[in-house]
Amino acid sequence: MSGELKKRLLSAIVLAIVVLAATWAGGLPFRAVAAVIGVLVYYEWSTITRLKDVDFQGNAFGWLIVVLVALNVLGGDDQMSMPLLGGGVITAMLFVVLRKRSWWLPSGILYAGLSTIAIAAIRGENQIGLMAMLFLFAVVWSTDILAYFIGRKLKGPKLAPRISPGKTWSGAIGGTVSAVIAGSALSGVVFSDFSLWTAFMALILSVASQIGDLFESFIKRQFGVKDSSHLIPGHGGVMDRVDGLVFACFAAFLLTLAHAAWTSHVDASVAAYLFGL
Repeated sequence: MSGELKKRLLSAIVLAIVVLAATWAGGLPFRAVAAVIGVLVYYEWSTITRLKDVDFQGNAFGWLIVVLVALNVLGGDDQMSMPLLGGGVITAMLFVVLRKRSWWLPSGILYAGLSTIAIAAIRGENQIGLMAMLFLFAVVWSTDILAYFIGRKLKGPKLAPRISPGKTWSGAIGGTVSAVIAGSALSGVVFSDFSLWTAFMALILSVASQIGDLFESFIKRQFGVKDSSHLIPGHGGVMDRVDGLVFACFAAFLLTLAHAAWTSHVDASVAAYLFGL
């Protein structure tokens, strides 16, 4: 085994242990993981897009908002997270319009801040939140793994050749089917019943995770970057590892908000929505 492969394997094992342990514990440990992810995502985003060079003051403001959102989530104040993020994004948009700065600033604040909020909201504080997070992991990881192997085996037409030349339609479809199977299997074990709603949600989240993967590839291609950073030995950056996960979390979180607004069930949790409870 080469030194690089050993490094990749060791990093993967350590990350898996930390994330799964925090997921199991919930509460402050998991909120801390969500907060760290958001802060590191903004660090990588601002580095890739060179915000420090093109808009130093705007980037400093972006850091302020992302850190405040992370601290707010860490403290468990769910009511203020979205207003704080929304105010920060709108203010950053005004910076861009009035001072003709980079639109990568408000989009970076939104991407990083919503990553923290959505991930923390799905896990929540109860047992159903644990099941929901494991459901997300099952869907996203099965999508990533099976899309890679099925795509390499079957090949065929490219999914988005200008953005990510290696991805194929066969891999995308195979990854989505495997995600539906994995998500439905986990739901069946937990609730002793097969749910068409949960299978449908697995499909939606799988597609969202693949869009997230393509989105990050698009950003890196725009700026001629191979990896989002070198924070994870042998694996590149945090965005490289969580791009699919955060987009799946975005989809779950925003669909829950839309459903709550439509039905006036403002206290509905993301976990309850995912499982149709």
